[in-house]
Parts: sequence; C-alpha cells; structure tokens
Amino acid sequence: MRHKPGHVFAALLAAALSVFCAAASAQDYPNHPITLVVPFAPGGGNDTMARLVAQHMSQTLGQQVIVDNRAGAGGTIGTRFVARAAPDGYTLLLGHSGVMGVGPSFYPNVGYDPRKDFEPLGLIASLQYAMVVTPSLPANTVAEFIALTKKQQVNYASAGVGSGSHIATEHFAAMAGIQMTHVPYRGTGPALNDLVGGHIAMHMGPIPALIGLIRGGSVRAIGVTGMARSPVMPDVATANESGLPGYETVLHYGLLAPAGTPKEIVEKLNKAMRAALTDKNVRARIIDDGGEPVGSTPVQHAAYIDSDEKKWGSLVRKLNLKAE
Repeated sequence: MRHKPGHVFAALLAAALSVFCAAASAQDYPNHPITLVVPFAPGGGNDTMARLVAQHMSQTLGQQVIVDNRAGAGGTIGTRFVARAAPDGYTLLLGHSGVMGVGPSFYPNVGYDPRKDFEPLGLIASLQYAMVVTPSLPANTVAEFIALTKKQQVNYASAGVGSGSHIATEHFAAMAGIQMTHVPYRGTGPALNDLVGGHIAMHMGPIPALIGLIRGGSVRAIGVTGMARSPVMPDVATANESGLPGYETVLHYGLLAPAGTPKEIVEKLNKAMRAALTDKNVRARIIDDGGEPVGSTPVQHAAYIDSDEKKWGSLVRKLNLKAE
C-alpha cells in the first residue's frame, strides 16, 4: 500500500519531535525528585545501600533521590514496578543478585527480563553474606552448625521466598547434606527481629544489615560466605574454611533504570553514582559495613547481571526450587 506524502511527512515530523523532546528532556534532567525503589522492607542490606548512595546522589544531581520500599515476592514486586515505569530517569531500582539472578528462574511469571527490561547504571558494591544464629543456639562454627542440624530440626529465616538469602541458604543446605525448615519474611529487617527474639535459629544475609547486631551481641556470626574473610570480621572464618569447602555467595548491588531510558540520562546517573563511590565517607561506610565499593560502567554492570542470572538460575533449576 502506498502512503500519501502528507502521511509520510507527518510520521517523519512525529519521529523528529520525539527525538527532539527526548534530547531536551535529557538536557534538563533532573528537574524534579527521583524515586529509588528498594524491593525489600526497610532495615535490610538493600535499604542501607540505597539510602547511603541516594543521599550523595541528591547533592550531585541537585534533586532529591527518595527511597521507596516496595517489598514482596522476594523483591520481584518492586523490581517489576520499575521495569514497567516510564523510561525517563525518575524511577530507579536498587537491584542485586537476588532479583536479577534468582527471581527470573524462581518465579514462573516474574514479569520482567533482567537483560531486556532494564538499563544498567552501574555497580555500587559487592557484599558477602554472614551466617548468624540466635545466641542460645549451641553452635559457634559452620561445622558445629552442620553437625547440630543432623541431630535436631533447625529453622532458618529468609528475606522472602525466592530472595537471595533463601536461595543461598538452600544452596548451603544442599552442599552440606542437611535439611532445615524455611521461614520466609517480607525483608531482612522482619526476619532479624524474630532471630534476635529467639524464634528463629539461623539467618544468612548481607553483612551491612547484620553487622550492628553482631557487634552488639544480639546474634552470633558463625561464618561468612566469601572466599576470603571479611575485613570487618577477621575473626569469623569463611564457610569454605570452617566446614563447607567450596561454598561461596557474593551479592552484587547496582542501580538500574527502565529499558529505553535516554543514554544522556544513563550517563548522568552513572556519573552521580560513581561520584558517591569516590567520596571517602561513603566508601568508609560501605567498607565498615562489610562491603567492597565497586563503581563501574553500565556495560560492566550488564556483564555482572548476565553472569549472576546464569549462575543463580542454573542453581535454582538444579535444586528444583519454585515459588510456594
């Protein structure tokens, strides 16, 4: 079918106007507050990381970056919300290995594709998990904990079904040849409340969310999940060296925007994020909490997302883990 010249001109004009408006919008960006969605409840490692970086980015961008906690379904509710948001740079996601690597394989209808539905903005930090138990539990090392679970039934808390803490603990149990009762919560914060209260025996979560309780004696650390000990807890052995050779879980935290966000906006956000990570106070806080500041380009971040999805997706399928 032949198009009339007027129709062709109108289509070209609309396309040109669209490009012009997008460029103008990017040049003026940001001109109102930005929402940074954390897909978990307040009080967890995601929340801590988001608020730390958001405060510094607000100063760099000249607009407030507001943290919005949208918990549920192992972080996938908040993640899906951002995937469907307008790609204008005003709705961002604090994503990590759990929602990017685990969720797509764990939930049959997760509602987002970690590679296609987001524009990676850059990595913030990498974090080990700490394995902590309620103080009354008679286990001081990973080896002692494994031995205990073979004698009596033990429960553990996760930040939600399908969350990183859930999959990491199931991976630990499978490698150790043990079984534990899973008690899911809507985020790390609520899980820790019951751990401190003695209602839960064990939890595995990001060190930033746990370090205060560990230092205060409210919970006891029996191991960390990297290949090297954490600088903030050098006396706590890795699971690899103290009872479960070969076990490793490391989270990668980063910022993401909806797919289609203009390149100029992605670059501005990456620059603001990296500026935060060069600030000595921000770096010191991340390190003091047990993390390792990273900072990266969007391309490097995309490579980590791809690697995490392959690793954790394969594990979910191998262990036949599914949403309840």
